Amino acid sequence: MAAKKVLLVLTSNDKLGEGGDQTGWYLPELAHPFEVFSKAGFAMTLASPKGGVAPIDLGSVDASKEDIVSVEFWNNPDKKKLTEETVPLAEVKAEDFDALFVVGGFGTMWDLPDNEDLQKLIRDIYEKNGVISAVCHGPCALVNVTLSDGSALVKDKQVAAFTNEEEDAVQRRSIVPWTCEDKMMERGAIYTKRGVFQDHSIVDGRLITGQNPPSANSTAASVVKALSAA
Repeated sequence: MAAKKVLLVLTSNDKLGEGGDQTGWYLPELAHPFEVFSKAGFAMTLASPKGGVAPIDLGSVDASKEDIVSVEFWNNPDKKKLTEETVPLAEVKAEDFDALFVVGGFGTMWDLPDNEDLQKLIRDIYEKNGVISAVCHGPCALVNVTLSDGSALVKDKQVAAFTNEEEDAVQRRSIVPWTCEDKMMERGAIYTKRGVFQDHSIVDGRLITGQNPPSANSTAASVVKALSAA
């Protein structure tokens, strides 16, 4: 039986807005899903809007020093190299993948929501009965996706994403273009959440989303379960 194939999408943006502080993708939100998918025997491809080096949020490296999985990932040359040689989204074909997983991090807020290549991949993979998943700020990539019938992907679906309270906790609500919570509700999604930085992921058919960094593992585990049942 052929291994399931998952496309992991990372941001190419390393700044919080125009001339803002350094940011990028968030380490635990790639490290934990990578481990979960590896143990499941999945084949993974890492992609980003620009391709090449996908910038990591350096603060996430410092914040993850007690996280064995994240430390191992970042100190593994082969795994780290995958983040430095990402495939440009424009070169990715939806038919090659069973699932797409958007890794979070503040960087995503500026280059993923309006990326047409990503929107097409999400729509095409979803409409061929694939699984679409994202964690933390990663769900920002889903808010502008429309399906072939013109409906919004997230409309009337249960979703999770970084909460307004979590934005306040890290003092970023005034910096991000908009919050995931507000935009999901604006798009007609059934937004769900738990307390600040509590593990929370939600499955609505083939749409699987997680709230924050601690939710990366449970979100990925739900993807494995969904693909295993397919």
